[in-house]
Amino acid sequence: MYLTPQHILLAGATGLTGEHLLDRLLNEPTVSRVLAPTRRPLAKHPHLENPVGDPAVFLPQLNGRVDIAFCCLGTTIKQAGSEPAFRAVDLDMVVAFGKRAREMGARHLLVVSALGADPKSSVFYNRVKGEMEEALKAQNWPQLTIARPSLLLGERVEPRPAERLAAPLARLLPGKYHGIEACELARALWRLALEEQDGIRVVESDELRRLGKK
Repeated sequence: MYLTPQHILLAGATGLTGEHLLDRLLNEPTVSRVLAPTRRPLAKHPHLENPVGDPAVFLPQLNGRVDIAFCCLGTTIKQAGSEPAFRAVDLDMVVAFGKRAREMGARHLLVVSALGADPKSSVFYNRVKGEMEEALKAQNWPQLTIARPSLLLGERVEPRPAERLAAPLARLLPGKYHGIEACELARALWRLALEEQDGIRVVESDELRRLGKK
């Protein structure tokens, strides 16, 4: 069974995956409104609403009907500057976004997590991602889709040298460890958004690549 989403809430529209997803959403005939709060302004579009500023300030002020919410928020410890600052984005902000989206009526939340996410992991990055997933599950979404991509491939506005170095190897790894193009991830997220399947679904990177190639 398929839904016909009309009103979309998108977090992370200026990121690598978010940019591809936003472009797709704005070109979908079934989407009449995309609400995409960002820190820097986006290009204007008749179906786009783009509150600009500090998410901590405008997130509680977002309003209007929402059918589906996408969360593509994410940073690195280097970009954030510290482990607490990283947690503030990849855990606290994501959970706050989910809560507000639910309050606005969204029935389906799709969130970009990471390969290896585990709240008990000894790796800080994976542990935070796992904690984020558990916190979203506790929000009792009618439908929650957790995407766990491997290394994202594509040109970022703000380059990440470590990712550039790892990209050639990621393209050679098998299965869910194989790198995934951000455009493929965006296509996969949209396909998953159209599927009506109550409960929690965790989608690993190999399945995301398969869905994104169709």
